[in-house]
Amino acid sequence: MADIRAFKAFRPTPQFAAQVAALPYDVMTSDEARVIVEGNPNSFLYVDKSEISLDKSVGLYDDIVYTKAAENLNKMIADGILVQDEKPCLYIYRQIMDGRTQTGLVACCSVDEYLNGRIKKHELTREDKERDRIRHVETCEAHTGPIFMAYRQQAEIDAVIDGWVTQNAPACDFTADDGISHIVWVIDNEETIEKLRSLFAEVPALYIADGHHRNASAVKAAQNLRAQNPNYNPNAEFNFYLSVLFPSNQLHIMDYNRVVKGLNGLTEEQFLSKVGKKFSIAKMTSQEVTQNGVKPRMKYSYGMYLNGQWYILIARTERLDKSDSINALDVSVLQNTLLAPILGIDDPRTNKSVDFVGGGRGMLELKRRVDSGEMTVAFSLYPTSMNELFKVADDDKIMPPKSTWFEPKLRSGLFIHKF
Repeated sequence: MADIRAFKAFRPTPQFAAQVAALPYDVMTSDEARVIVEGNPNSFLYVDKSEISLDKSVGLYDDIVYTKAAENLNKMIADGILVQDEKPCLYIYRQIMDGRTQTGLVACCSVDEYLNGRIKKHELTREDKERDRIRHVETCEAHTGPIFMAYRQQAEIDAVIDGWVTQNAPACDFTADDGISHIVWVIDNEETIEKLRSLFAEVPALYIADGHHRNASAVKAAQNLRAQNPNYNPNAEFNFYLSVLFPSNQLHIMDYNRVVKGLNGLTEEQFLSKVGKKFSIAKMTSQEVTQNGVKPRMKYSYGMYLNGQWYILIARTERLDKSDSINALDVSVLQNTLLAPILGIDDPRTNKSVDFVGGGRGMLELKRRVDSGEMTVAFSLYPTSMNELFKVADDDKIMPPKSTWFEPKLRSGLFIHKF
């Protein structure tokens, strides 16, 4: 079952929504955030990346960074920029990007369901990143960034959400500077809320699509509060955390590409010879290369850019072990067949020679980083599918790093869950 809860969200009033809404804290540097907020004192980045309110000499994890986050959040509430709903509600959050729509239900999910494995993950988390968000959650006494969740599409849930959207006006509707539209509806009818809760109770599992660190941090903050309060009320707000739940058929995973510095001591000719033993390899002519580069169109095919030349690589599938949900991933085949044995990248999490480029940046970014001399070779990948993500999570396994890139990103600041 999926135990979802209505909650009394703090939300920006309609006139402030576009100013408040901000990309997740972890997709930008502090310097980039400082540029983004120029001329906009109401950006939620002042809460989620509160170091931008302070001198650059202040460390990212200094105590004042977290107290400043709470101070900035409470000021937005005191100034009436964020206002709390009077009763617990569910919310619909729709995003439109390049003509594609995804519509999710905003609710609080259960800490215990995560601990019991009914909310499933597919990525590892880093302790230092967890500590940062735990302190942020505990100091703000709030969940400020929603977790991006997926579930296997259910027609009855679709019908209830579509019905509400059709019959009710949105609470806010704006298009951000990047052209992505954000529309919010408030479900304040108790009968509709209970109907959705009962339908989600029949959903076997929820899957974290994006936001593994935020999810783990919300859970560990709750565990800390439980330890401090042995007789805690299981219905207390800190036992539930902010999420947006999307049906899988509306989600789009983009490619997550690789760039590598150096050829592990090989000449270009030696490198191509070794690659040719693992893949069929062909040069792409200028007529075959699109304006942006080579984007694979099928599984186990890869674009490769080296010394001004695009190639197409196709894995020799008869040699692949596709029975294992991890080994069958395109990212795993590239890692196990080329990056590790040929380029010496045994652990992509720690090896400094490899970097990752999300599909949102496009093929031109791969070409730019090689042409600049920063990197030597780039690989474009066919994207991971939702079914592959579900299979890995159901098998209780962990994907290789940087296997999925979801677009559009959820905006922070449109819903805040205070506890």
